[in-house]
Amino acid sequence: MLLERELPCEIKDIAECLANFPHPIERIGFEAGTMNQHLYFGLKAEGFDVVCMEARQVNAALSAMRSKTDKNDACGIAQVLRTGQFSPVHMKSREAHGVRALLSTCKALLKKTMDLANEVRGLLKIFGIRLPGTVKHGSFDALVRPMIEMDDVLAHALVPLLDARLVLFQHFLERDRRVKRAANHDEVCMRMMTVPGVGLIAALTFKAAVDDPTRFKRSRTVDAHFDLTPRRYQSGEHDNPGRISKAGDRDVRATLYAAANALLMRTMAGSQIRSWGIRLMRTKGRHRAVVAVARKLAVLLHRMWSDGTEFRQGQVGDTA
Repeated sequence: MLLERELPCEIKDIAECLANFPHPIERIGFEAGTMNQHLYFGLKAEGFDVVCMEARQVNAALSAMRSKTDKNDACGIAQVLRTGQFSPVHMKSREAHGVRALLSTCKALLKKTMDLANEVRGLLKIFGIRLPGTVKHGSFDALVRPMIEMDDVLAHALVPLLDARLVLFQHFLERDRRVKRAANHDEVCMRMMTVPGVGLIAALTFKAAVDDPTRFKRSRTVDAHFDLTPRRYQSGEHDNPGRISKAGDRDVRATLYAAANALLMRTMAGSQIRSWGIRLMRTKGRHRAVVAVARKLAVLLHRMWSDGTEFRQGQVGDTA
């Protein structure tokens, strides 16, 4: 160990420390985390060769240490980088992270809007007021506010919740319009949305997660990247296939599952992939069939993006 130093996670301080190091620096490595985007592109701009290592592999290497400290973790990461026993992580572009941030913001605003609406529902029940089981988000305020304003006690307690909910819902509508605009002005997303069951949310989420289709040499590896393939434990006479590990991108897996469910349960247009999924549903059950169709959708969307081809309904089962 030639140098040990504790620094703030700032590009300027790290670059200055490395510049004063008397020996040549071949490569800089760090574990994938929340700050990897900032560190990777910042140190790249300073002229360093930077690599981001897969977190699960680094964690497996560090688990052999008895004591877990920041110092030991740094030594272990340096040793992993020195041996080369790691998988580099693809660093997504700023545009991809911007789309993901827009989708996450839209989802969070809708969730908070629903939470406040449910809170108002629960408080109104105490005073004997029961709202209808289904109330649209846009008409909730117009329905509830007149009821509350007739009672001074209710108005004093619940009007701030309604005001906060209305502001959040308006922000959600604005972000939702931006999401639709981003999908409708993207040629790749428009091509993906021609696949039955795939909407703008699924297309945008998949495109932002993949970012660069050329980083996958084969389309059949995309489903494994998002952990849609079942695990397998084989040792001697034991060969036990299991469920999917759910260790990949959670949002992509959820949107692909929703798209596959819509393809099987809601889409009326016939296609080979839908017929295959329905046959699988009869033998393996609905959940396994939806996961299998989601896996085929991931392969299909990547192939359409890579080749620039259009969706061909009659050949889905063969190409996927």
